[in-house]
Amino acid sequence: MSLASYIGCNIEIPSNEDYTEDFFYIGGCFAGKDELQNVKKYQFSTPYVYEVSSHWGINISEYTTPEICAESKMKLIKLCEIMDSYLVKGDFFELYSCWVGEEAEEREGKITLLMNNFDIDQIEITEKTLVRLEK
Repeated sequence: MSLASYIGCNIEIPSNEDYTEDFFYIGGCFAGKDELQNVKKYQFSTPYVYEVSSHWGINISEYTTPEICAESKMKLIKLCEIMDSYLVKGDFFELYSCWVGEEAEEREGKITLLMNNFDIDQIEITEKTLVRLEK
């Protein structure tokens, strides 16, 4: 199984999956059409849904290995930088990570963060947690 991360937003954003040399990009990796539809229907409140790919999802937790946790922190920071260029003040995007095939299952948590005003070392984002990031 693979841990996938998805974002939901109120605007269309371009995929950059052609730039696969980056450690993180917006575009397909693990999920298919059904997974994207399910995460949109069951988790997000936004009309546009994308997989954010990095060959493993974003999971910041004491239960992940130090390497995965550190990489997930870098991915979240990069994602916020990317989304900051697309969103206007007052808008938001949502982030959700789960095992592929579990997109329709009940979420286990929900948190809200300000995009450019959180301490990456003080947050925990586990699988099946909906994260709303506000600009």
